[in-house]
Amino acid sequence: MSPDTPSPPSALAPFRYPAFRAIWIANLASNMGSMIQSVGAAWLMTELTRSHMLIALVQAGATIPILLLGVFAGAIADNYDRRRVMLAAQTGMLLVSAALTVTTWMGAITPLLLLFFTLAVGAGTALNGPAWQASVRMQVGPKDLPQAIALNSIAFNLARSAGPALGGLLISVTGPAPAFALNAVSYLALIIVLMRWHPEVAEPKRSPMLASITTGLRFCYQSDPVRRILIRGFIFGIPAISFQALLPSLVRDRLQGTETVYGLCLAAFGAGSIIAALLVGNLRRRWGSDRIVTAASLVYAAAMLPVALIQSLPAILIAAFVAGMAWVSVLTTLNVAMQLRSPEAILGRCMAIYQAVTFGAMAIGAWLFGMIADFRTLAQAILASAVWLVISAVIVPMLAPMPGRDEGRIMP
Repeated sequence: MSPDTPSPPSALAPFRYPAFRAIWIANLASNMGSMIQSVGAAWLMTELTRSHMLIALVQAGATIPILLLGVFAGAIADNYDRRRVMLAAQTGMLLVSAALTVTTWMGAITPLLLLFFTLAVGAGTALNGPAWQASVRMQVGPKDLPQAIALNSIAFNLARSAGPALGGLLISVTGPAPAFALNAVSYLALIIVLMRWHPEVAEPKRSPMLASITTGLRFCYQSDPVRRILIRGFIFGIPAISFQALLPSLVRDRLQGTETVYGLCLAAFGAGSIIAALLVGNLRRRWGSDRIVTAASLVYAAAMLPVALIQSLPAILIAAFVAGMAWVSVLTTLNVAMQLRSPEAILGRCMAIYQAVTFGAMAIGAWLFGMIADFRTLAQAILASAVWLVISAVIVPMLAPMPGRDEGRIMP
């Protein structure tokens, strides 16, 4: 590096901003509660039914609303105060989690009721997501945006590491209802921080809902770099979700494990995600987005082989760690690429469309591979997802390569 070449920003630079720091800490607490509830819901479903598809649909239930409601949520994020939108979403999820707690504590929970509550929380996530993604620019300077996105990913994956292990232990001792109650309480920290945060932003220019949605869809369709990012997210999302969606069944049926073992597997996945989130920025600058997404997809596929073929907890934990690294490498790279190519005026809509495409694909994948597991076997479902990842990693980069470093870039 020459003396005149500016050094790359520090991975921790966004913590210089008080608003980002406070929101990051509160979001970590909220994510921790969400992961504890996710473990509780997934394991509770294994006790309520033997159907692999219903168990996989717990994971799908968290993402289906993003597919169905995402573009509307994006228009809301661009037409209204994003802070208030996040407050409304967080409050709604608190109320739903409280209702789930009471229903479970009363012993009235059923598979369909559990899916209903999961969908309701997913609807809150769908409303919150675009406003949350778009608000990162309000918290940090432009040069620190990629690092802020990576740090938000780290917060989620820190929770993914500690939350499942804690959730599994809590559920094994107390049952799922206290885990759901803990999640309801965890929303309070973020709600309080958002109520105290008053960023100086211009009043959003409102337009009719359908016209707003059409504007966002038109931009994403007409922008060739954005369109290719969306294709890569969709193609990756369908097979990649199979591991997380089928993991409760794998632990119960193949490892004869408990909720604690399930939590440990998710913790290993989260630990790998944290390592990747710390490294992926430098790797992306060195190798480029296309190589990162392609290589990580192949690594994810390789990690699925021991999951499908070996009935050993240490092997599953190692595979989960590697899969977590690959998972966050792909999704963080796609997220950064999308944010840097989306105009501020329609950023919420662009991020909503990205989430709808990527997480909607995950909902489809959870249903698809859950159905394959029911009609065939768990091993064949996991192997099918690995084959999909390998074929797509070979073919898709030729048809829809990731944008080059400055191609379509809007942010400085």
